[in-house]
Amino acid sequence: MTVFHFFNCAILTFGPHAVYYSATPLSEYDTIGTCVKAAVVYLVTALVKLVFLATFLNVSENESFDPYQELLKALIGFIDVAGIYFALTQLTHRNISQNNKFQAVGLGWAFADSVLHKLAPLWVGARGLEFTWDYILQGLEANANLVLRISLAALGSLIWLRKNKPKSLIPFIYISAGIVATMPSIISYLRFGLGWHFPEVVGFELLTSLGVAFISWQLFAACQRPSS
Repeated sequence: MTVFHFFNCAILTFGPHAVYYSATPLSEYDTIGTCVKAAVVYLVTALVKLVFLATFLNVSENESFDPYQELLKALIGFIDVAGIYFALTQLTHRNISQNNKFQAVGLGWAFADSVLHKLAPLWVGARGLEFTWDYILQGLEANANLVLRISLAALGSLIWLRKNKPKSLIPFIYISAGIVATMPSIISYLRFGLGWHFPEVVGFELLTSLGVAFISWQLFAACQRPSS
């Protein structure tokens, strides 16, 4: 039963990444190399963030919300944006369109994040003797993160790769990208500042990811329309 629960949680956590790759044109254009490169960039970015967090943040014994510490975390979190910029603009990609490029980068980024942050807790905890919903919620959280990372990559591609975008949409693109980039700090405030429980936080992440995905899709579609 415990192994069955582990595999269920693992499929919920990592399965959507494989489904997304298979169900979109990414598999037709063989973009697995781009996904792997983006995952490697993510790992390097995560290492740089870890060094900055260990250098500039104080270790707190209680899980309380410290605005100064969270502001530093938010600023350090923008290293992710720099990493996605590098993955979108500096990596060599096979002849794939802008649409496929940002999806491959976002997918590889989200998969590496899930492996780094979800695999070990699943392996240690989901095989326990006592059933808990926490690991199912972690799987749902990984799904929300997948949507958010692809959305951030889409917004990044509009900022750095799309030159002829309507000027009226530029503020909305930057605001949306900023909101996605600061989501970890927003989640931290909800958990430790407002005292939200984990199911409530995951529900917020799921709803926010859907809203951000819709806004990103609308912005991307608007920027692809020929200017009159």
